[in-house]
Amino acid sequence: MSEDRKLLASNRKARYNYSVEESLECGIELRGTEVKSFRMGTFSFSDAYGKVEEGELWLIGLHVTPYRFGNIHNHEPARKRKLLVHRQEVRRLNRKVVERGLTLVPLSFYLKHGIIKLELGVCRGKKTVDKRENIKQKDQKRDAERAIRERF
Repeated sequence: MSEDRKLLASNRKARYNYSVEESLECGIELRGTEVKSFRMGTFSFSDAYGKVEEGELWLIGLHVTPYRFGNIHNHEPARKRKLLVHRQEVRRLNRKVVERGLTLVPLSFYLKHGIIKLELGVCRGKKTVDKRENIKQKDQKRDAERAIRERF
């Protein structure tokens, strides 16, 4: 991440379960005290996904805990939230999801110039064999690095 970004949360499990083909920076439409809850880090997006409905991109399954110092106008925790991207991007993403069977998965949330942004990944689900292969490659790389360190 560059210096103008402050990471709020990242979805490491998404990179394990999916192979990310492309990522896209999106704005997210937040209401009321949701911004304060985001800044406090009281949100969960492990089951969240993106979906195109009626020409708009939505984030479904994001849970933002109500702000504890809020009042009766606190937000609804599990509502679907609109993602802010250009219309042609929405069309392109919809084509990829429909034609190629890809999934839109949130990879990370971060602050950029004081605005909350979302990195949305266009992903393909990994099979169990692929996950095992990744683990095997990581183990081999770690063992090789360990051998090099012991040698010098």
